[in-house]
Amino acid sequence: MSGPRIGILALQGDVREHARALTEAGARPVAVRHAVELAEVDGLVLPGGESTTIGRLLRVFELLEPLRAAVAAGLPVFGSCAGMILLARDVVGGRPDQPLIGGLDIVVRRNAFGRQVDSFEAHLEVVGVAGPPVHAVFIRAPWVEKAGDAVEVLARVAEAPVTVRQGPLLATAFHPELTGDARVHRLFVDSVRSSGSGR
Repeated sequence: MSGPRIGILALQGDVREHARALTEAGARPVAVRHAVELAEVDGLVLPGGESTTIGRLLRVFELLEPLRAAVAAGLPVFGSCAGMILLARDVVGGRPDQPLIGGLDIVVRRNAFGRQVDSFEAHLEVVGVAGPPVHAVFIRAPWVEKAGDAVEVLARVAEAPVTVRQGPLLATAFHPELTGDARVHRLFVDSVRSSGSGR
């Protein structure tokens, strides 16, 4: 089977849904729960879930420091929802001891659109995604409050950035894995290929 080997952090979240979208986008998805598995991938997806819980699990599974090192070394990573939070340099509304991987020069606000009952769907024009607007599912979603000069905003809801890219890092505040549309995953897989990481 050809295509880059893309890991999915399999501690919490929509692992199967991401795997399905990655397969459709031409990648070979694999579950990542340990550092030895992380070392074998060309790129990584950080799925949604509860960001503080995922952060604690990263410590339990001894993945936090290997992930930070991999991101610093240029591993392409795509974070959706909680994954966006984990890739941020700082979080508004988070716990002061919340572990972050970092890498994206952004400050995000947790639950920016409200609680679970305030979850919603929208159609977004996403830079780099051809075709009709992307159907985006927002579930207790963050948004980007501040972004550094190196961060490219790819999509917004009202004025709030909800999709950003910085070098090999991509993040969405929404869950593209839930809609059956693999175009955002394809954007990431293509970036892995173009980075030279894809085997």
